[in-house]
Amino acid sequence: MYIKRNFSLRGILVFSGGHIVWLLVWSALVVSLYEVVELKWLKVPWLPISLVGTAVAFYVGFKNNAAYDRMWEARKIWGAIVNDSRSLGIAVKHYIGNQFTQTDYPETQLRAIHQRMLYRHIGWLYTLRKQLLIPTPWEHISSNKHVSRVAEQRIQRFGVGLLNEKPYEEMMDELLDTIEHKQVASAANGATQLINLQAKDLADLRSKHLIDDFRHMEMQRLLEQFYTHQGKCERIKKYPLPRQYASMSFVFVGIFIFLLPFGMGPVFKELGPYMIWLAIPFSALVGWVFLMMELVGDYSENPFEGMGNDIPMMALSRTIEIDLREMLGEEKLPEKVQAVNNVLM
Repeated sequence: MYIKRNFSLRGILVFSGGHIVWLLVWSALVVSLYEVVELKWLKVPWLPISLVGTAVAFYVGFKNNAAYDRMWEARKIWGAIVNDSRSLGIAVKHYIGNQFTQTDYPETQLRAIHQRMLYRHIGWLYTLRKQLLIPTPWEHISSNKHVSRVAEQRIQRFGVGLLNEKPYEEMMDELLDTIEHKQVASAANGATQLINLQAKDLADLRSKHLIDDFRHMEMQRLLEQFYTHQGKCERIKKYPLPRQYASMSFVFVGIFIFLLPFGMGPVFKELGPYMIWLAIPFSALVGWVFLMMELVGDYSENPFEGMGNDIPMMALSRTIEIDLREMLGEEKLPEKVQAVNNVLM
């Protein structure tokens, strides 16, 4: 997530600077063939080009709205995870106790139960994040050689590559006991199995009368909420923006950019001698605007891709971890995740 108010000129050039070069080259080639080589048939009336541009603008706008909806829904889901995680924390801390037992359990044993369940939930957060970062076939990292190489560079410079995070396996060793860690590591969906272990733990606590029926149902409802949140994230991750919209948008923008200098040259030539050469920068500028609209939507449609436009799952998970550890009374807390290069991951 980019957190600075505005992109810098340098940032814009890094994101799209290479495209400006070939846009200028293409415009210069067409205008030179028309004016210098005098291939006067290399012209297209401006009316059909403007109609194509209008249609493309509407189409790209629709795609960008859909991409933004996917990104914003993902952020709302993780906001709900934050809220429900805090609710789970106070439920574990204050529901599980000696209120309904015939023989009181020692405070150290109760604290161990609280810690086990909240540590397991922290493990669920990091496991879900790890699973959501697994590339899918339609993401940039899985595309052709050039796009994949650019995606790798952006992941390292503006994505998860900025994080100096502890290895996942090491974190799980600290949060789960050995048996549970092995069970989760061998599961097809580790996050699902962690919630299952929480439900099993609740059933065991109910059998020992450490919680009553009402509290058991309330805590089970929270676990069901986490399954709902996980399922919503998996829906966004595993079902792409329909490719007929995403792919054809790119094709339409390409057609429009291809046609632009054929219409711009004759229009500027009518303004006076040598004015035709202004068609080169203006064609490149208009083409760049449309290309940027396409790229913004293209890099916003996958909010769990590991790039700078991602939902900051690591920062949110760390915030929840700090909150839950404080509820347990721990004083040695992990550091908050800080933005690097104005990107919070």
